[in-house]
Amino acid sequence: MVWIDGWELSGQVWPADAWDEARVVETCGRRVPGKLVSRQNAALIQYRVPARGKGFSVTIRHLKNPKPCNVMLFGSEGVFTLRNHGASGNCSVVAVAPTVVRVMDLNVGQAVKRGTSLEIETGTIHHCSKRGLTDYVDIGGASGLDHTKMEVLDNVCGLDSSEGRRPALIACEDTVVRLVSSGRFHNSVTLAFSSLNPEDIEQADLLCGMNDL
Repeated sequence: MVWIDGWELSGQVWPADAWDEARVVETCGRRVPGKLVSRQNAALIQYRVPARGKGFSVTIRHLKNPKPCNVMLFGSEGVFTLRNHGASGNCSVVAVAPTVVRVMDLNVGQAVKRGTSLEIETGTIHHCSKRGLTDYVDIGGASGLDHTKMEVLDNVCGLDSSEGRRPALIACEDTVVRLVSSGRFHNSVTLAFSSLNPEDIEQADLLCGMNDL
């Protein structure tokens, strides 16, 4: 039996940004000592039972995570807010489906950890990483769960509470939104996900794998 803190599919693991060997526990013929606690909203048990009458049982409890960082969306519907809580590192939402993504609220690279927050909205700033800015939101997709290899449609930052911006149509196996934080700011981004209709795939903003052709 193998327990994975996250998810694995076709040899790729999620979230790949924060991978370490402690996230995998493997056992054969003996009880796992202690409790296994996932840091994500997904955990995976893989197993092989060699013969009839052999097996195992598990007890699952759902714990409230006050500071979620990585979220896997099994489907393509929902509204989520990513926050870094002033810490450095990457957080992400991954939808295992082609998806329409709309940024509902954006406050990235603006609210300084020490001092007053900016009150004047900058609007959405595009291509933030190319501008040399350290905190931004990548919007794109990937052909698999390893979103460190994601194709980025755009990365945005700034302070913008408007809901009127155009959504991004992501026609990829997985849709990925990743919040990259330096630790200097209190960042947050609220995202709305909805299904991408098959007839809209040809007009998608990002179709993964096209750069390899």
